[in-house]
Amino acid sequence: MTTILLIEDNEWSRDMLSRRLSRHGFQVMAVEDGERGLLSAHSGQPDLILLDISLPDIDGWEIARRLKAHAATKPIPIIALTAHAMRGDRELALQAGCDEYDTKPVDLARLLAKIGALLDRDSPVEDSVKRTQWLSQPATPVAPDEEEI
Repeated sequence: MTTILLIEDNEWSRDMLSRRLSRHGFQVMAVEDGERGLLSAHSGQPDLILLDISLPDIDGWEIARRLKAHAATKPIPIIALTAHAMRGDRELALQAGCDEYDTKPVDLARLLAKIGALLDRDSPVEDSVKRTQWLSQPATPVAPDEEEI
């Protein structure tokens, strides 16, 4: 099963996105701050990291730099997530080491497409086919108030 590490300080967003990703077949490790995120990335070796940029202890830019500077975590794809999308933020995320960038409120279809593209990038054909299958399968229906976070 594909494991995603979600580093998000907002409890509601963390819970909502975790549940939605779980319904799409991912195992989600969710943590609320940068320090726990760094520890979880090293100990859990997730397949992908969703990284909130505005965290209370260590900002997402610094977390991305640290993860990409360490041999064990460098290959893990990182998608930066932010509600404060300003001109140039995408470029800053990429410069910090993130592989992709997405804005909040999260559009799940758009985020799933980005996750799929990053996971398929260097995967063997069998894994690629399996990952493509979860993208094409209908998800468990979501209540209207859960459509965006």
